[in-house]
Amino acid sequence: MIRRFAPAAALFALVFFPSGCARRNAPSAPAGAAPSRQVLRAGNGTEPQDLDPQAVTGVPEGRILTSLFEGLVDEDPRDLQPGPGLAESWDISPDGLVYTFHLRDRLRWSNGDPITADDFISSYRRMLTPAFAAPDAYKLYNYVVGADEYYHGGLADFSRVGFRAVDSRTLQVTLKSPTPFLLKLIASSYSWYAVPVKVIARYGSLDRKNTAWTRAGNLVGNGPFVLKEWRQNQIIAVERNPFYWDAANVKLDRIEFYATEDLAAEEHMFRAGQLDVTYMLPLAKIDVYRREHPDELHIDPWLGLYYYRCNVDRPPLNDKRVRRALALAIDRESLVKDVLRGGETPAYAVSNPSNAGYTPRAQLSGGVAEAKRLLAEAGYPGGRGLPPVEILYNTLESHRQIAETIQQMWLKNLGVAATLRNEEWKVYLDAERTGNYQIARAGWIADFADPHAFLENWVAGNGNNETHWSSPEYDRLFHAALTARTEADRYEDYQKMDAILVDECPVIPIYYYTRVYARSQRVKGWWANPRDEHPWKYVYLE
Repeated sequence: MIRRFAPAAALFALVFFPSGCARRNAPSAPAGAAPSRQVLRAGNGTEPQDLDPQAVTGVPEGRILTSLFEGLVDEDPRDLQPGPGLAESWDISPDGLVYTFHLRDRLRWSNGDPITADDFISSYRRMLTPAFAAPDAYKLYNYVVGADEYYHGGLADFSRVGFRAVDSRTLQVTLKSPTPFLLKLIASSYSWYAVPVKVIARYGSLDRKNTAWTRAGNLVGNGPFVLKEWRQNQIIAVERNPFYWDAANVKLDRIEFYATEDLAAEEHMFRAGQLDVTYMLPLAKIDVYRREHPDELHIDPWLGLYYYRCNVDRPPLNDKRVRRALALAIDRESLVKDVLRGGETPAYAVSNPSNAGYTPRAQLSGGVAEAKRLLAEAGYPGGRGLPPVEILYNTLESHRQIAETIQQMWLKNLGVAATLRNEEWKVYLDAERTGNYQIARAGWIADFADPHAFLENWVAGNGNNETHWSSPEYDRLFHAALTARTEADRYEDYQKMDAILVDECPVIPIYYYTRVYARSQRVKGWWANPRDEHPWKYVYLE
């Protein structure tokens, strides 16, 4: 992790940056020479919290995890449609309740041990162990028979949960109700990965997070690459896994993920030929790349939402009128046009409108006039008497610029003072988890194209609902949607859920993402898609 103004950042710059910033392309091998090793160097935005698939939820972690692990179901690199992964095929019962996955023959962990259906059973048991408190456990217990009861302590016998190893190569999953997006969920969510439980047990209790099993030399995976190096706050390197079932078709020899919170430094590395793809681009560089490097600038659709999370346990944010006033006083059009400049779309609801044919009807409306009225009604006319509110954000230049812009809008439009609090990624995540914040910037990239992937986060008890807000009616609609008889009925339940979020504003939607980054023309096998997922085994350098 590159910290601004820290000595470590200066040292990192001296190590990686030459005196000039001209783009240097890798030299071509002479005719007839042996091909050079395929080493892809990618900016990753920040130091990952951990590399345990069952303990993390962030994008920086996920980009690395998809190189180290593979799920039952994989994704097509072009359109992300589900296809065979560790399971070569599956059967679905006529009522849609039972999925039977047939594992490939002779699957191996990266240490050479065989992978069996029992590995998935033991992994899901760990994922659902209450003491482990996996943040994404709901991605199993919302759907699988008995999983909710086991996770919440009402069922002690895991054999009664809807996972069964029919034999060493056959895994059966029994659902509470038909789940039309289950294959997409399994393909896109690393909470459904198998983890090496026997290896994890060597480094401590299975219900502990952040143990040494995820360190280089210890981590055992089942994906196309294996962890070779982890220098904290600098680089994570993975190399080909010889035991991967499809190793013959993996093209890259090594991927190096760099911690690049300082976007200006990351862009310099790219221009110097020391990165093949950036995590982002500095906002000030987007127009420069449009003019001078259009072939390296990529602005791709991204199925996500940038929003501010409100801690409703903290006054004055326990008053929905204050939350709504803050939401309405943001000039989103100006923010995306004048600050972001990457083709983002202003967001007036939580669900992304380009989401499997679903567009939320309920929208934030009323503007500054309504915001002033609500604030006065809450007892703070013109912002008088309202103590400063604090905006927490993790270290990234764009987050700071957005927070400063919104800070100015709230002061100008409402007379509300805001203070800014910057924390590094791990501290920021811990502050959200423990409720040590008032307002926190946040982002959500959908696991799959369905409104469900946005709206499930705000159900009471969901591991990602760190606002402390809940609504019995919202929860009722969520469970009704899971058992809806038709797609139209399911979507109608989601419309009502979106309307509740707009009315209550536990989260303040700000804009719908685009993915803005720089990529060398040497990088191939990389296709734009709405989730910015690029299965690493298909990527190569030309």
